[in-house]
Amino acid sequence: MANSADPARRVLLQALAAAPLLGLLPAAASAPGWPRWQVLVDSSLSADGRMIDRSQDDLRSTSEGQSYALFFALVDNDQALFDRILAWTVDNLAAGDMGKRLPAWLWGRDAKGGWGVLDANPAADSDLWLAYALLEAGRLWHRPALQRIGEDMLEQVRAAEIVDLPGLGPMLLPGPQGFVEDGATRVNPSYLPLPLLRRFAAVDRGGPWSALAVNTLELLRQTAPHGFAPDWAAWRDGAFVADPVKGATGSYDAIRCYLWAGLLSPRDPLSGAQLQALSGPLRRLRAAAPMWEKVDTRSGVGSGEGGYGFRAALLPYLLAQGERGLAQGLQASLPSPVQQRGDAPAYYAQMLTLFGDGWAEGRYRFAADGRLQPRWR
Repeated sequence: MANSADPARRVLLQALAAAPLLGLLPAAASAPGWPRWQVLVDSSLSADGRMIDRSQDDLRSTSEGQSYALFFALVDNDQALFDRILAWTVDNLAAGDMGKRLPAWLWGRDAKGGWGVLDANPAADSDLWLAYALLEAGRLWHRPALQRIGEDMLEQVRAAEIVDLPGLGPMLLPGPQGFVEDGATRVNPSYLPLPLLRRFAAVDRGGPWSALAVNTLELLRQTAPHGFAPDWAAWRDGAFVADPVKGATGSYDAIRCYLWAGLLSPRDPLSGAQLQALSGPLRRLRAAAPMWEKVDTRSGVGSGEGGYGFRAALLPYLLAQGERGLAQGLQASLPSPVQQRGDAPAYYAQMLTLFGDGWAEGRYRFAADGRLQPRWR
């Protein structure tokens, strides 16, 4: 953990201490509580702001979990909780200064029983969500210190996690290290939510974000011939191909591609094309069949049935295409917050449900330029 005397850490603490004076509304005056989010907070968030994945033996925390938690605290207008989550993330994943160091992706209990960073490589999707949550918290709560950290993170992402692919242009690496080998550059389509890229393009006008959005669509078009996104893919010899490590399977990562497509503003010029490129789940649901847990994206044939998190993730996707009846059926099949409270914590399924069901409930929207539009505003 960083020393509290660290100058960068001291600046952050000063910014957090000033938060109640700078916010538009105190947490107590926010919109009515969010029951599903409260269930996850009560079961999986430590008192000092660590999101715990209790399904794993090492009781890990990831930069992904921290970034999603920050986003949901912002959607729920809870500045105090946001600050606790941010402070833990900065201290434990970024050595006290996230403006100068991208956070490690994995923290937990090691084989000897000690606690700390287990893998220091950052995860690009979490870096984008962290930067976005900071930018929007700074804007919505009038806290420029948070905006500055978000802007600094974007600079780091540009330097360490974006490469120029010959014949394509900018693309996001999954992390700074370990994803370029033997002439192949590995990528993860679910790491590229277009609403976030639109916001970054507005904030960082000289950046690669608009071109990255266009290339994200091209990635999906080339790797989803039957409308099902893969978890991973690779760029080799001027084209996207099946990932040499993970193959062409679409499953727990790829489900987020449909979620992000549904969250995109209908005014975005790529909205219709992205939904068309990801038409597989819609065809399957229209045929009264459940979404597969795993799909071979080359053949369009899958197996298993995705759990409730998959169903929740598809709600914005369906609603964005006018399928209210199908969406209502999926929403009715979700466990209630009371049922979730009685079950063992299921980190990933609960996170997907917060994104999908929260959007379906109208708790937040993304504007065409990527600005967050929470219900409390």
